[in-house]
Amino acid sequence: MGLPPEVSGPPLLQTLRWLFRPIAFMEDCRRRYGDVFGLRFTGFETPMYILSNPDSVKAVYTDRANGLPPGRTVTLEPLLGPGSLLLQEGGEHLARRRLMLPPFHGERMRAYEEIVQELVDTEIDSWPLATEFAIHPRMQALTLEVILRVVFGVDELDRLDRLRGLLRGVLGGTASPALQISALVSRRFGSQGPMRRFEELVAETDAELYELISERRADPGLEDRDDILSALICARFEDGSAMSDSELRDQLMTLLLAGHETTATALGWGFDLLLHHPAQLERLRGELAKGGGEYLRATISEILRLRPVVPIAGRRLAAELRINGYTLPAGADVSPAIWLVHTRADVYPQPFAFRPERFLEEGPDTYSWIPFGGGIRRCLGASFAEFEMRIVLREVLLRCELRAASEKAERVGRRNITFSPRNGTRVIVGARQPAREPARAVG
Repeated sequence: MGLPPEVSGPPLLQTLRWLFRPIAFMEDCRRRYGDVFGLRFTGFETPMYILSNPDSVKAVYTDRANGLPPGRTVTLEPLLGPGSLLLQEGGEHLARRRLMLPPFHGERMRAYEEIVQELVDTEIDSWPLATEFAIHPRMQALTLEVILRVVFGVDELDRLDRLRGLLRGVLGGTASPALQISALVSRRFGSQGPMRRFEELVAETDAELYELISERRADPGLEDRDDILSALICARFEDGSAMSDSELRDQLMTLLLAGHETTATALGWGFDLLLHHPAQLERLRGELAKGGGEYLRATISEILRLRPVVPIAGRRLAAELRINGYTLPAGADVSPAIWLVHTRADVYPQPFAFRPERFLEEGPDTYSWIPFGGGIRRCLGASFAEFEMRIVLREVLLRCELRAASEKAERVGRRNITFSPRNGTRVIVGARQPAREPARAVG
């Protein structure tokens, strides 16, 4: 039982194909090599093994001893910082996950609904009528506002303006392929070019965040606040200690990247799929008009299956792993390819068809539906992301007569670590209804 086959071609070519044509690259590799194969990227000495069999995914994700592959640290630490939940391992990761989980579940999360609906209504009211525009950037603006209000707890207009500008600059910088290549190259040759400019912008953002954290700590009404930053300041580890300012900063940036870009992109894909599938769109609108939510939940599951936002969620093996007739040694870097897992014909009949009905009778399987990763490193904000998507889709579809600007569906482009709609999902609003009273029970 030897190693899986490796993709032919020099590492630079594989890196470029991964950055610029990821879906076509993965599909080509699956046709040529099967369910597991090795990729070599520029800057790394060893291959990353890609797998797509749900049983293999389960084996990788259920072993808690498996750690993070080095690529995650290289690409994310310049933005998120060393204290980020996404970059911590072992006991430190578990302790912080337990500390950060409560604000994203239960009644605490449902308390955010009125704020989110208010922000959605404000966004909808700003859209032009009978004029083509890209809705994905509008979703980015909306989800950034949700992060600023719900996570950061900012409501002062001046600070909102400053943080909007800084965070848009940081997030826009991470979308640059040149920056991604620079991050890989700087691993060997030091900070240079786009990476240096990006680090300067992050430093300016940090100064604003540290000032926010300091003021929030001094707020006499801290314990009565509903925002997530305040909850994290008040939270205590088992030994009674609290998060430091630097760790709070890192977690804020983590929640920004994980909760802003990914949710906005999922919504951009969701509108693209729905507007090109009129039967499913009309069924969803009919259910929403009656106050139902079952088909909405199935639709979101299907959007995340067919258009996963993040391509891979890897691990470094702590022990030898045997899969698909191959043996991967301890220390090997492996990653389930989310797109490949989600488009297996043996799991999802007609895998490339948009069919929310497939999730009506039963929910998605744990290891064949992994848009948020899996195991103890599954995305902390997964429930919040789906909660936010339900509110946005509900309000837009009930208030707007929306149609696609083109008969052609969107193609996949890259934006930082995400698969995004290449042209921004261009739409036209034919008519718009007034804002509704705040709704309930979507959580």
